[in-house]
Amino acid sequence: MATVKLTKKNFKKTIEDNDFVIVDFWAPWCEPCIEFTPLFEAASEKNKDIIFGMVDIEADPEIGEYFQVDKIPGLLIIREQAGIHTQIGQIGDSALDEIIKWAREHDMSTVRDYYEREAKGEIKVAREK
Repeated sequence: MATVKLTKKNFKKTIEDNDFVIVDFWAPWCEPCIEFTPLFEAASEKNKDIIFGMVDIEADPEIGEYFQVDKIPGLLIIREQAGIHTQIGQIGDSALDEIIKWAREHDMSTVRDYYEREAKGEIKVAREK
């Protein structure tokens, strides 16, 4: 699967509709970001069960601001709608492979427990308006 261009129109739905999303925050003027793009695209081809999305922080600054992205390139690993890891700075393909392996193996039971308790009303969460 090719990478997906994430915008403020499709970001939330992409996260809600997919259990595993890796987001690359980048900008067209960022040379390390441009150099990373082929590695990110290659990883998306090797991991077809994961959505690989790219957010251009120039075109959609609200997404970067929401996630407090102040340095790029930056990755956000999301599983089951929970951000489980961020990676700032340029990385190579072997490091990206290791991050993906770690994220696949990450124990999500705490997150699932939280969602279950939230659904039962045991946890009150402020929702976006």
